[in-house]
Amino acid sequence: MLDGAASLAQQLPVSSADYPLPAGVFAETVMSVRHFTDRLFMFRITRPRSFRFRSGEFVMIGLPNALRPIYRAYSIASPSWDDELEFYSIKVPDGPLTRHLQKIQPGDTIIMRRKPTGTLVHDALLPGSRLYLFSTGTGIAPFASIIRDPETYEKFDQIILTHTCRQAAELKYSQDVVADTLDDPLVGAEARERLIRYPTTTQEPSSMRGRITSRIESGQLFDDLDLPPLSRSVDRCMICGSMAFLKDTKQILEARGFVEGSNSSPADYVVERAFVG
Repeated sequence: MLDGAASLAQQLPVSSADYPLPAGVFAETVMSVRHFTDRLFMFRITRPRSFRFRSGEFVMIGLPNALRPIYRAYSIASPSWDDELEFYSIKVPDGPLTRHLQKIQPGDTIIMRRKPTGTLVHDALLPGSRLYLFSTGTGIAPFASIIRDPETYEKFDQIILTHTCRQAAELKYSQDVVADTLDDPLVGAEARERLIRYPTTTQEPSSMRGRITSRIESGQLFDDLDLPPLSRSVDRCMICGSMAFLKDTKQILEARGFVEGSNSSPADYVVERAFVG
């Protein structure tokens, strides 16, 4: 239960006037909300003029509905040049934050801490020619930012975005983001030549059913895309998703000689551990 919020269980106060605004945070306005399934939704908020971030980073967000608000780490799904900030979220019925967050409407208030951070950034990778973005569930969010950033196409000749979900309907967000990217006047021309989306489902039958880790190990991923197997000499990887997925993918990469990187020590692949996608 949110601190001091026993009376809020059945409602969602979203005005910073209800509680004093904590120090060191931005109070921003919800611009749009879109629900994809009963478990997934996206929302966009105003961007503070002074807020700067690198595509792929995350920030702590919350709601002004308690004296001591609860914050959670959310990847910024919009690219660093966007005038608004986009977020992609799961709905948790009894989640301390998301049970309220999923009810937001345009005009409501989101509070956001001022400092973005994260490891899913270009600076944490050594130069390479091919970039693999491996994601499950809402782990797609930082990559929605990465594929819309011109720097991605300056640094890599090819970008492969994989997105694995339980059901086909849960793949809709990545489908729409890629479609928008291919149409984008800033990066569309490069994306149409270099960006590949590779969606799979794990529970619902589909033409692309199976865990992405299984498809990497069996070689099916590379056969499908007519690409060579993973090679440390040319490939760079970013990973975001469930803890089990992170662990399994790390093992696959390290068995092939890949070295994990960070902001202070760039290497072959990076993982975001701040949250579970």
